[in-house]
Amino acid sequence: MIELMLPALVASLILVGIHGYLGIHIIARGVIFVDLALAQVAAFGWAAAGLGLGPYLSRLFGLPEAEASYAAGLAATLIAAALFSLSRMEHKHVPQEAIIGIVYVVASAGTILLAAQAPRGSEHVEQLLTGTLLWVTWPQIWKTGIIYGAIGIVHWLLRSRFITISLRPELARQEGWRVALWDFLFYALFGVVVTSSVAIAGVLVVFSFLVIPAVIAFLFTAKPSVLLAIAWSTGTLATILGLYVSYVTDLPTGPVVVCAFAMVLILAFVLRPLIPAPTRLSRRQEAAP
Repeated sequence: MIELMLPALVASLILVGIHGYLGIHIIARGVIFVDLALAQVAAFGWAAAGLGLGPYLSRLFGLPEAEASYAAGLAATLIAAALFSLSRMEHKHVPQEAIIGIVYVVASAGTILLAAQAPRGSEHVEQLLTGTLLWVTWPQIWKTGIIYGAIGIVHWLLRSRFITISLRPELARQEGWRVALWDFLFYALFGVVVTSSVAIAGVLVVFSFLVIPAVIAFLFTAKPSVLLAIAWSTGTLATILGLYVSYVTDLPTGPVVVCAFAMVLILAFVLRPLIPAPTRLSRRQEAAP
């Protein structure tokens, strides 16, 4: 069991680490489905490469086909990131979630159309949705860990800006910050994470890693440091539970992990009324640098 599941466990914990942190920003920004949209856009790019464009891109850029596919997914994601950064506008009739939803629907439709034109296209789409977490290799894990480590360093150095823009955007505007530019940097880094994650875990699992631990954390507190601790601990618990159940029952790993995250979320809802809540500061006070 250890020999089979250890690579999947290590990869999952790396994903939990970066997505648990980014999920807090996403929940605070109120753009819950941006991860799902970016993940689907990345899947569209992967599908475009995997279902026909891969060999052409490989010859055009002189890259191995796998690297060309990754580049296609990343390029599509960065375009979506630019769109999301520009669509964060103060307009009561056009919320940013509407733009995010449109991008998700169009990317999904494009992926289905690509799959319809290729033999075994439906199997490729299923793989993009549920991932191949059980078959992740150590070279993939090392590569992903290095990429996420570099992104984590950038977030650490710019944490004050990112936290303020996520939790107190009006203050950022008052200070004269170029919010659209900072949003693009945030979404671009986020897009790199999502593109790498989708290749390993699939759209559904990546969305669960991002949103569910952050939602659980916000059920109990709004203090950034405590939010992160809760998101990481619950994400780790759900990951271990999902991988173990998948091994014991011989069920597909991705869907089982998603269900495990859902079970931990339900448990959090049950426990929340039973745990005395400490006196909390307002979100504005807690988020103040």
